[in-house]
Amino acid sequence: MTEPLPAGLLPEPPTPPVRRGGIGPFSRRQLLLVLGVVVVAALVLFLVTRPIAQTGGVGGLPTALPGTTPFLVGEAKTGLQPGDLAPELGWTNPDGTPGQLLDLDGNPVRLEDLRGKLVWLNFWATWCPPCQAETPILREMDERYRDRGLAIVGVAVQETTVDNVREYADRYELGYPIAFDASADIFDLYRVYALPTQFFIGGDGLIRQVVNGPLTSEAAQALVEGWLPDASAQPVEPASS
Repeated sequence: MTEPLPAGLLPEPPTPPVRRGGIGPFSRRQLLLVLGVVVVAALVLFLVTRPIAQTGGVGGLPTALPGTTPFLVGEAKTGLQPGDLAPELGWTNPDGTPGQLLDLDGNPVRLEDLRGKLVWLNFWATWCPPCQAETPILREMDERYRDRGLAIVGVAVQETTVDNVREYADRYELGYPIAFDASADIFDLYRVYALPTQFFIGGDGLIRQVVNGPLTSEAAQALVEGWLPDASAQPVEPASS
C-alpha cells in the first residue's frame, strides 16, 4: 500500500484556459476578420454583376434583354446614338501619327471598306461571361447572313495578347474578323462602358441601333432581318475636301 504524498508535494490542478469570446478554437478577432472578407467579396460580386439599368439604357437605348446582365467596365454614360455617323476605326496618336485598328493578323479594319453592308460591331472580351455566352450566337448569325450582306466585326478589348484572342477564336471556330484594340482607342472613341456592346451600322455608315449587353439568337435575328433588305444600298460617297 502506497503512502500518501505530503501536502506540499501534491500536484496542483491545471489552470483552465481563459475564454476571450468566440466560437470553438477561433477568437473573436479571427471571426471578425473572416466576416469582413466575406462582406467585401459579396460587395465586389454585386458591383460587377449588377445590371446596368433596370429599364432601358442611357438616352433610352436598350440594355440587352430581360434577364441578361452586361459586364460593367465603366460608368454609364451617354454615347453614340442611332442616326449618328459611325466613327472610322482609327485615331491620332499623341505624337501626331495616325493609328488604325488591326485584326489578329495585322490587317487594317476600316468601316469604309464595308460600305453597303450591315455592320455589326461587337465590343467584347474573352474573359467576359456574357460575351462567352453570346459567342455561339455571333457565329450562327455570321454563317447565316454573311452572304446576304451582314458583316460582323469583333473588337476585343482589355485583353493581354493577340495570341490569347486568336486561341479563343480558333477554339470556337469564329469566321468573322476580330480586331485587337490594344490601347482601348476605339473602345474610348465609341464610349463603351459595358461588355458586350453592339453597334449596328447601316450601309450608309449611320448607326441604326446600340445595344448594351448580349443578344439572344431570336433578338439578333429579328434585328438583322429588319435591316438587311436595304442594307445593300450603294455606298455614300464622302464629301470632297
